[in-house]
Amino acid sequence: MDATANGLHSNGAAPAVAGGTQGKPIRCKAAVAHGPGEPLVIEEVEVAPPARMEVRVKVLFTSICHTDLSAWKGENELQRKFPRILGHEAAGVVESVGEGVKDLAPGDHVIPIFNGECGECAYCQSSKTNLCKTYRVNAFKSTMVTNDGTRFAIVDRSSGARRSVYHFLNTSTFAEYTVLDSACTVKINAKAPLEKMSLLSCGVSTGVGAAWNTANVSKGSTVAIFGLGAIGLAVAEGARLRGASRIIGVDINPEKFSKGKEMGITDFVNSKACGKPVHEVIMEMTDGGVDYSFECTGILDVLREAFVSTHDGWGLTVVLGIHPTPRMLPLHPMELFDGRRITGCVFGDFKGKSQLPEIVDKCIQGVSTENKNMTCF
Repeated sequence: MDATANGLHSNGAAPAVAGGTQGKPIRCKAAVAHGPGEPLVIEEVEVAPPARMEVRVKVLFTSICHTDLSAWKGENELQRKFPRILGHEAAGVVESVGEGVKDLAPGDHVIPIFNGECGECAYCQSSKTNLCKTYRVNAFKSTMVTNDGTRFAIVDRSSGARRSVYHFLNTSTFAEYTVLDSACTVKINAKAPLEKMSLLSCGVSTGVGAAWNTANVSKGSTVAIFGLGAIGLAVAEGARLRGASRIIGVDINPEKFSKGKEMGITDFVNSKACGKPVHEVIMEMTDGGVDYSFECTGILDVLREAFVSTHDGWGLTVVLGIHPTPRMLPLHPMELFDGRRITGCVFGDFKGKSQLPEIVDKCIQGVSTENKNMTCF
C-alpha cells in the first residue's frame, strides 16, 4: 500500500487523525476479493464506525502473507466467504474507538494481530497458552464478535443498495481503513518506524517466537528450517539470537540462500538437488539429527522430513506452515516413542497485546536480550 497515498508524511511521522470522521461511516478504497481466485478489485467501500470494544484504524502500511493467498484461492471450502477484504499484516493509526475501549485512543500507533488477547479469560490469564477464548485466531471467522456483523459494505451510489463485505482473520488490512476488535489491536511505541512494523502482525513475530518461545532454542544447539520465506528467515533470526551453533536452511530456491546468511543461516540444503531424502543429508551433516526443526511450508511431506531430521531421544519439530488439506499427519504412532516430539505454533506463542510492545522496543533499540544485533528489519 503506497505510503504517500495513505497520508504518511515524508519524514516518517504519522498524520494527525481528523476528528470529523469519528462516529460516522468512512468511504475509502479497498482491495476486495469477490470470489476464489478472482483478481482483487480496488473499489470504494464504506467502513462503519467501531461498535463496542472495537477500534477503527487508518492503515498506513500492509504486507501480504501466504495465508492471504490460500484464502484468496479458496483452498478450503469453509473459507469461501465473498466478497471479502483479505490482509492481516499491517501498521497504522487509530482513527476512533468504540464504547468501552480504555487502552487505545485516536492517534495511537498500532499493529493489528489476528490472534487477539482480551486479558481477562482463563486462557489469557494462563502462562501455558497465547490463545484467547473469544479472540483467538480463526481462519473461518468472517464477522465481528460484537453482533456477528460486518463493518464493511459496498454501496451503490445511485440506488443506495448495500452489499456486506466479509472480514478476514480479525484484521482485513487490504483497505485504507479497517475495524478491529480492541483485543486484536496492539499499541506500540510512536518512535517505531511504521513502514517496518507490519511484519510483526504475523511473519516476524511467528518465526522469532517459534524459536524463542515454542522451541526455546538453547545456546550451542543445532537447527534445521524447512522453507525460507519470511517466517523461515525469522526463525533463523530467532535461533541466531539464541546462540544456535548451526542453522541449516532447506529450500528449493537457491536465491534465498544469500538472504538467509544475513539472518544467521550457516548451511544450506537445496532439496531439489541433494539426490537423497533431506533428512538423510541432515543426519549426515549433524551426526544423528538436529536438536530442533521448523516446518514453514505447510506441505505435509515436508513436515515428515522435518520430523525425521531431528535427533532421536530429544528432537523437537515445530510446525508453523498451515495448508488446508484432508490428509492426516504422515507419522506412525510408534515413531513418537523414539523420543522425538512435534508441536504447533500460533503467532510465535507471543501474547500479542501484552508482549509485542516490548518486542517493538527491542527492534527500536536494535538489540535483543542477548545484546546481539537484530536484523529482522
